[in-house]
Formats: sequence, C-alpha cells, structure tokens
Amino acid sequence: MSSDRIIYDITPFTHLDYPGKLAAIAWFVGCNMRCMYCYNSDIVFSKEGEYTPDDLFGFLSRRKGLLDGVVLSGGEPTLHDLKPLCEKIKSMGFSVKLDTNGLNTGRIRTLVETELVDFIALDFKAQNGKFGYITGSSRFESFKETLMFLSASKFPFEVRTTVHPDLLQPPDINKMMQTLEEAGYRGTYYLQRFIPTPNTIAQMEAPASSFDESLLEKSVPLQWR
Repeated sequence: MSSDRIIYDITPFTHLDYPGKLAAIAWFVGCNMRCMYCYNSDIVFSKEGEYTPDDLFGFLSRRKGLLDGVVLSGGEPTLHDLKPLCEKIKSMGFSVKLDTNGLNTGRIRTLVETELVDFIALDFKAQNGKFGYITGSSRFESFKETLMFLSASKFPFEVRTTVHPDLLQPPDINKMMQTLEEAGYRGTYYLQRFIPTPNTIAQMEAPASSFDESLLEKSVPLQWR
C-alpha cells in the first residue's frame, strides 16, 4: 500500500478507546481544526509521521487473536484516504472505530455505506457561534451534516464534547443537546473534562471558571467521562 508516513504513532493496546473491545490506536498526522484545548498539537502540526500503513498492517498481523479492533484517531484521520486502509484492516479480521471531527462528510459516508467502519466517535466541539472561536474552523454546517447523516443511518456512533469551563458553560451544552435532539440522536452524549497538559494548541491552563452541572437540562442521555 502507500509508502507515505501518515501515521504519527501506534498505541499497541487500549481497553478504553473502543467500547467493549481490546484495540490498538493509529494516530494520523494533520488536522483541519485548531482546537484551543487540543493536547495532540504535535500530531496536528506534523506533516509526516513515523509509520506507513504497511507498518500498521505488519503490526496487526502479529496481533491477530490478541486484539479485537483498531481505532483510527489523530489529528483527523479523514484527511487521508482511509478506504483501502480500512479494507485491509477488515480483511485481517479486525473491527474499525473512527474518531472524527465530522468535517469530511463524504469520506465518512463512504466508509459507513461500504461497511468499512464499525463504530464512530464524533466530536461535537461547540454550537455554531462558538464553534469557529474554539476550533479555528468555520465549517459547523459540515459537522452538522455528518451528525444528521449518522443519526438517519442508524449507524452505531457516539457524540462527545471536551468541556473547558472557560470556553463552554451549561447554556452552551444545553444548546448542543438541543441540536442533538433535533438531529434525532438517540445515544448517550459524553462530556469529557479538560485535563491541563503542557502542549495544548492555545496553551490552555486549568479553568478559572466553575461549571455548575445542576444547570444542565439533560434533554438527551448525558454521561461524564
């Protein structure tokens, strides 16, 4: 397959990142967002990684019978042509989970409709209005198109949001839950607390603001991670 080093790193084992499965994680270089709190800034700004797809396949060939699946993460994996890569991974007997910001609806649709991906984690960064400020992208409607497609297709996926209280407050989350409800999302909405790290894109520190969880309306099933 491709000799391009599009994979920044490979995590050989995780039991947390793919619900119900033991998996490896392939971290793809590059991203079409610049989220202020992103702790993978090295991956986001990298143009070349350490591994090629063939390196990943070689690793997986030694993990048959030990792992259930592979998580494609980043960065933003859908910046790359994942179809041949997923075809190979599936042919080796592994399930595929995709972590995505949802901006590349066409590629996501292709992977879903050709049954080359088994589960998706969709990152809901912010409601339109704060979306551009937090992500550096003006493409909220592209994210919403992906959300609508996945909801209508009944494909197994989850929606998750990283909460930094200096950026998102309960009224913001309530609006985002309303968007999920209107899109027909029936899964659990996962909130993830921001954890300070030294290399976030905007050098975000521990929040100065508090976050009053009692103000959350919980119009969709809600769970903190």
